[in-house]
Amino acid sequence: MASHSPHKDDFRKRLRRIEGQIRGLQRMVEQDTYCIDVLTQVSAASRALQSFALRLLDEHIECCVRDAVAEGGQQAGTRVREANQAIARLVRS
Repeated sequence: MASHSPHKDDFRKRLRRIEGQIRGLQRMVEQDTYCIDVLTQVSAASRALQSFALRLLDEHIECCVRDAVAEGGQQAGTRVREANQAIARLVRS
């Protein structure tokens, strides 16, 4: 079960904002906007995406991982490993 469902509206709103930032980047490239200005916006979009990922990871740990650990068994280990792998991917990016 997806843990983000209680916050789906917030997540969708954040993603729509990020989508708008990406469309803005496309317009900037089409309009031959100064490179440094485009790079500034790329950085802002990257930070927004990273912030979204961290919020989603937090939600996953608070719900999916916590519930699996409370239930015990093999599922608990699986959820913890998945969270650790996700954290590692975010750190590398």
